[in-house]
Amino acid sequence: MPPANDTQEAWPRLPLDAWSDTHTTLHLWTQIVGKVRLAQCEPVNHSWHVTLYLTARGLTTGLIPYGTRGFQIDFDFVDHALLVQASDGSEASIALRPQPISAFYRALMAELSRLGLPVRIHAKPNEVESPVRFDRDDAPRAYDPVYAQRFWRVLLQSDRVFKRFRSRFAGKCSPVHFFWGAPDLALTRFSGRRAPEHPGGIPNLPDAVTREAYSHEVSSCGFWAGGGPVPYAAYYSYAYPEPPGFAAAQVQPDAASYSTALREFILAYDVVRESPQPDDTLLAFLQSTYEAAANPGAWNRAALERVT
Repeated sequence: MPPANDTQEAWPRLPLDAWSDTHTTLHLWTQIVGKVRLAQCEPVNHSWHVTLYLTARGLTTGLIPYGTRGFQIDFDFVDHALLVQASDGSEASIALRPQPISAFYRALMAELSRLGLPVRIHAKPNEVESPVRFDRDDAPRAYDPVYAQRFWRVLLQSDRVFKRFRSRFAGKCSPVHFFWGAPDLALTRFSGRRAPEHPGGIPNLPDAVTREAYSHEVSSCGFWAGGGPVPYAAYYSYAYPEPPGFAAAQVQPDAASYSTALREFILAYDVVRESPQPDDTLLAFLQSTYEAAANPGAWNRAALERVT
């Protein structure tokens, strides 16, 4: 059991093996909520219209249009509830607790209908192996409130540092936002040039979505709770297209390394967490991996970067 003062720790421990079942639950819950936003919002380049954002209590869709009304859906990881708030003052609350994915899905759809906000979504998960439709996923699912809150607090710190890094760039740059496909907190810088067509091939994600996302050259970074070849929480950074010499670049800190399986640089979250200066350690990783992409990629850094 975590210590009583655990909620006061800015960079908490987040070992994946201690909460992997809860992480899977949150992954699917955020997909359901994110797909509600996807169904209602006008398309924006690189799928920026589907993402979630950090709040002082969790994650939010932000304002979703619904005719002349609007609503938003928030994950509250302090009181452990999913909140739906509409512009006419109506609202709903669903407890975040252990339950099948199908029960969460039905509860949210029922509350949206009760509020006069019925939404139909594509009920098949994306970017997961062997997906089961949300309405048919009746297996018991875990929800550990301690680790759910820790995850949000890690995202909160990461979001803060990513925004500092984002402020250094004057070119086209994404918001800092949470993509529910992987899921990951991500930030992307653009060189301004078109990129070669992406090969696609991401499981259960249309290639057209991937190709539009990578229509232009990028240097992208983010935070991921881990899985597969990286069984621990980590920061990542990659380039598309990958310029010559990128994989062999010397980046900071020394603990960062290039994953040939993922084709991206990886820095374990614990390296940042245990650093005497976590912000500086993470910023050094973000800056050095960006330079590893921008320099051999011949980005016009003088025009793209903001002088501070």
